[in-house]
Formats: sequence, C-alpha cells, structure tokens
Amino acid sequence: MSASLRTYTIRRVLEAVPLIFGVIVVTFIIVHLAPGDPVQVLAGEGATQEYIEMMRERLGLNKPLYEQLAIYVATVLRADLGYSFVHGQPVLQVVLERVPATLLLMSTALAVSSTLGVSLGVISSKNPYSVKDNVTTSVSLLGYSLPVFWLAQILIMLFGVRLGWFPIQGIMSVREELTGFPHVLDVVHHLVLPVIALGVFNLALVTRMTRASMLEVLKEDFVVTAWSKGLDENAVLYRHALRNALLPVVTIIGLNLGHMLAGAVLTETVFGWPGMGRLMYDAISSRDYPVLVGNFIIVSIAVVTANLITDLVYGFLDPRIRYR
Repeated sequence: MSASLRTYTIRRVLEAVPLIFGVIVVTFIIVHLAPGDPVQVLAGEGATQEYIEMMRERLGLNKPLYEQLAIYVATVLRADLGYSFVHGQPVLQVVLERVPATLLLMSTALAVSSTLGVSLGVISSKNPYSVKDNVTTSVSLLGYSLPVFWLAQILIMLFGVRLGWFPIQGIMSVREELTGFPHVLDVVHHLVLPVIALGVFNLALVTRMTRASMLEVLKEDFVVTAWSKGLDENAVLYRHALRNALLPVVTIIGLNLGHMLAGAVLTETVFGWPGMGRLMYDAISSRDYPVLVGNFIIVSIAVVTANLITDLVYGFLDPRIRYR
C-alpha cells in the first residue's frame, strides 16, 4: 500500500467516526421516542404496576432520555452494545449470530445482479435502440420500479405455492438433517427466491448505468483507434471500453449497498430468512431498543466500509486516479 493510499484510508476512517456517532445519537433518540413501551411487551397484559416499575428500573428506562443516551454512548465506546431485553444476551452476540445469513443473501444477490447487469448493459450498448436493446431497457425499467416486498410475495405465490419449485420460508429444511453437499444444495434451493427479490432492483440499476456509460465511452477517440487497429469486438468492448465505463457503475453498486440493506429487512421478513433484517423487524415489534440501535450501528459501519472499499477500487480500475 502506497503512502498516499494509506493516508487517504486513515483520513476516511477518521471522518467516519463522527458520522457513526451521529447515527448512534439520532437512532437512539428516534427509537426511544417511537410509540410503544418495551416493558409492557415484556411484562405482559396481566402484570402489576409494581412489577412494571421494577422492570423499568432494572432495564434503566426510568431515567431521563438524555441520561440514558449518555450511558449508552459511554457503553458503546467500551465496545459494548448492551443487553437485549428479549433475548437476555449481549446485543453484539445476538447480531453477530445473524450476520452470516445476511452476508450470504446480500453477497449472492449483489454478485449475481452486478455480474448479470454489467453483461446485459454491454450487450445493449453494442446495438443501441435495436429490438434487443429496447427489450432490455424496458425490462430493466420495470425491475427498477418493482417494490421489493411486492415482488417477494409474487415470487412466493407463483414459484413457491402454485408451482412448488422452491421453498418459501427459512434458510434450510427443518424436517431432515442434511450434511455436506446435500446441505449446500438445500441452502442454495432456499436462497433462489430471496436473491431474486433482493437483486432485481440492483440488476436493473446496474444494467441501465452500464449501458449509459458504455455508450459514452464508445464515442471516445481511444475506442475508435482500437477499432481502426482491427481489434476484435470482445477486445474493444471488454478490454478497452468496459474498464473505463466501470467507474460510475462501481459508484452505483457501492451507493446501492444501503438500499440493499433496507431491502434485506423486507426480503428477510417475507421469506423468514434468519438474518439481520429479520432481527431488526423482530426488534421493532418487541421494542427491543438495544438490539435495534446495535443493529443500526453495525449496518452503518458496514455501509461506511463499503463506500471506502468502493473508493479504493477506483485506483485499481483507473491507475490515473491519485489519492490525496
């Protein structure tokens, strides 16, 4: 790693600290001001007022909001996200148990949609405004407009309930214990519909951005020179044009990570996928404040890290970029 790149990375990490602190403060205040009382949920309908007050004092919810915030920030600075009201475990442990499932879902959806989107964008740019290009553009516009939760339910009704091709809930079969390669196939089988629901938006976005960027690059002089040298179509499109057209595409993919995390909440809820999104939904339903805020903190760190990696990828795609 060069000195300039190291300095740039350190500066970006330091800039992320106040951003994440702001996320902690804003999220904590919004969550605690939202309607609902976690003590009432935990105690149940038949609990006495004395028991409710005892629970509120035990959980530290009887203090003023600013005091609760100060205590929580001091706790987070010690790398402690607190204890879950519902699970009775450290929040970090509860969230980290759900991270692998979300990473599997998001990484698969991101990899498939990005690879397929770049390929479709390049194919469309070869013959702009042709029948193939118009069909690809129209379908990508439709995919860009579909709400995630609606598409997920349509996939369940069509491919899960009516045709019975794919399972509609969970990450693996619970009726039989599978190991080895059959277990992998079972997880992949459960993964198909959630990946489609989560990846369609990114696929449409990447396709349209790649097409637009390729059309601009194909007009450049260095591409015309490559054609005049007699290079074959694949060499011109992929070796010369695509590499220069990928910068805005990489930007869109990096910025779209936050949107995919939001979509993961809906996708995991609809499909019963045991990830961070489902955990966030359950925490909202049960008013589990520590889990909800802790989830937001980890997601914020993930988004900041993804944006930093996106910036570093620029230097690999275009050696002319210098970090200062």
